[in-house]
This record gives sequence, C-alpha cells and structure tokens, in this order.
Amino acid sequence: MLSLSKIHHIAAICSDYQKSKKFYTDFLGLQILQEVHREERQSYKLDLALNGVYILELFSFPNPPQRLSRPEAAGLRHLAFEVNDIAATHRLCLLEGVIAEEIRVDEYTNKSFFFISDPDGLPIEFYEK
Repeated sequence: MLSLSKIHHIAAICSDYQKSKKFYTDFLGLQILQEVHREERQSYKLDLALNGVYILELFSFPNPPQRLSRPEAAGLRHLAFEVNDIAATHRLCLLEGVIAEEIRVDEYTNKSFFFISDPDGLPIEFYEK
C-alpha cells in the first residue's frame, strides 16, 4: 500500500484564462502563489492557494476541448469547498449574479450543500462545515 499524506493539488484547464482567473481569485477568494506564462505552449499556469495552502493549478491552452459535465461522465466530478455558513454563501453567490442551485441536505451527513459552476461549467460545490 502507498503511504499518502494529503492531496497536493488539483489541476483544471480553462478556455478563457482571464475570466477563470477572476472567478477563482476575485469571486472564490483563492490567493495567487505563482503565475507563469509559457510562451512556447501559448499557455498560462496559475498556482492558487486557499488559506495559504496550495490547492489548485489552473492552466490555459489554446482551444481546449469542452469537458462533459452533464450528463455526469467518468472522471473528476467537481471541486468542493467547506464553508462555515451555507446560507450566507448561497446568498452571496446570488447577489454576485452567479447561478446557484438550491440548497440541499446530504441524507447521510445531514449537512447542507449546493452547487455553482466555474466559467467552463466545472461544478463547484459548497459544503457546510
């Protein structure tokens, strides 16, 4: 058995770098650790942290193929963020003009959660602490 200690990071590819960068930093509040433009690949690489911990690597590539999100497909399903106040988070999303699903309750944990989507349609889940 492997001896894993934690998830190091998750990588996502976006179709509109500036739009996605704004979403992940200005709306979600992730902090930029490093931003690199890789001229030879016509690509950006953006390392993002949550509360100082590196969690997301955002890439841009010219004309990436669309990812199938619905109906659900095999592979990475969504990103989930823990929040202290699910109702306040939901209200803020709506106030910012972000389409948010209704708040639901997980039948196994009795915790509340809801989904939004990033600019490329990747589902983002907010889950009650």
